[in-house]
Amino acid sequence: MNTRKKRKAIAAAVGFVVVAAFSCAAGAQQSALPAAPQAHLLLAAAGQAAMPSAAPATAAAQPTAAAADTGPRLTLSQAEQMAIRNNPNISVARLLALAQAQVTREARSAEMPMAAGSLTAVGSHPDSRITAGALNNPSIYDRAAGGLTVSQLITDFGRTHNLVLSAKSSARAQLESERATELDIALTVDQAFYQALTAQAVLRVAQQTVAQRQATGDQVSALTKAKIKSDLDQSFANTQLAQARLMLVDAQSNEQNTMAELDDVLGLETDQQFTLVDETGTNPPPAPDDPESMVKAALSARPDLAAMNDTTLAARQYSTAQRDLWMPTVSALAAVGGTPVRADQIQSSWYGAAGANINIPIFNGFLFSAEAKEAKLRAQADEEKTRNLRDEIARDVRTAVLNAQAAYQRIAVTQQMLDQANLALDLSQARYKIGLSSIVELTQAELSQTEAEIDNTSARYEYQTALAEVRYQVGQ
Repeated sequence: MNTRKKRKAIAAAVGFVVVAAFSCAAGAQQSALPAAPQAHLLLAAAGQAAMPSAAPATAAAQPTAAAADTGPRLTLSQAEQMAIRNNPNISVARLLALAQAQVTREARSAEMPMAAGSLTAVGSHPDSRITAGALNNPSIYDRAAGGLTVSQLITDFGRTHNLVLSAKSSARAQLESERATELDIALTVDQAFYQALTAQAVLRVAQQTVAQRQATGDQVSALTKAKIKSDLDQSFANTQLAQARLMLVDAQSNEQNTMAELDDVLGLETDQQFTLVDETGTNPPPAPDDPESMVKAALSARPDLAAMNDTTLAARQYSTAQRDLWMPTVSALAAVGGTPVRADQIQSSWYGAAGANINIPIFNGFLFSAEAKEAKLRAQADEEKTRNLRDEIARDVRTAVLNAQAAYQRIAVTQQMLDQANLALDLSQARYKIGLSSIVELTQAELSQTEAEIDNTSARYEYQTALAEVRYQVGQ
């Protein structure tokens, strides 16, 4: 026999006892109250004792149904897709990835030919030369000319090549960072979604609690008017009802706050109320039990670790490029043009020349050596950061699995606690109606039942949040 059938059987038996007890009480108090009203009151009390929770459940169903139609339906997968489309952090990561791709083109441009056109017109003082500011003293002539200059890097012994490789590695790191941002947003959506589901469930519990305590207050009021219960009982019942209404106000505020947080992570500027679809089911899957296999999976799948690996590789390649600053640079240069308007000293109407240049660094105040040393030290620091991140990932995966296992166990424990609290509440209501217990026992049972229901609801969604954390830590 399940718990619900047990509760109905107990309630029916207690109702029978209540009828008998109040019938005896009616015979003993014939002189105090008229027979017809006294019998009517006792039968009403017995009927309420036989079904102690029917009225609260019906009363709570109406606001719950009304709250379910406040906005469009939204599932968890739909929320994740909406956040990836609308959340500005995703756009920032995507734009940074596109910008980093242009850095690769910038580095590769040194390997491409460079061409520049020139148009020059000069008017000079006759028979003058530039004699200051330089070691030579070239002559200057009246002229108007145009030309084209082309230069091409022949080799810098690998420096530009390493710069290009470093830029490519940084671009891959930025792409992995974009994927890591998507996982971060997905986890944030999951957390906000389950928090909102929890808040809505707590709101329903608060509505049911108000309806239940309102029914209890009405019963106590009827018994108080019949001089069966004291005014102290009525005061306790009214206090419990006020506390339930205060809990309802807090639950409504919390539900609105969690929905605002969900709207924020979804990238919505307006206040959008959704009807969240709970797809968790009553029998959630068991928690993972092998954290070590998940650690291995995380170390190969986490995008932030992949981004850090690429960043470290880029730093090593850049360090090599900075070391190659000491290598010579070989380049070719060609120039061609015409001088249609010229002084008499310029004999030819066109010019053309080509040559090669080797630039050999000798001394620049230790600039190159300092830059190479700096790049090497930064690359070593990135390697240590990568090692530290691997340790953190292993720790976070193990912690997430342990938290999921604990959350899964809490579901069964809170369900047992809720069943016992429901049974205790039914017995307390029945005992109170036949005068075997005080109002304090009844209010304590109501409080325990409310807390147990909230704990059970929270445990289910906390477990789903823990599973989402496990998926995130593994890189899924």
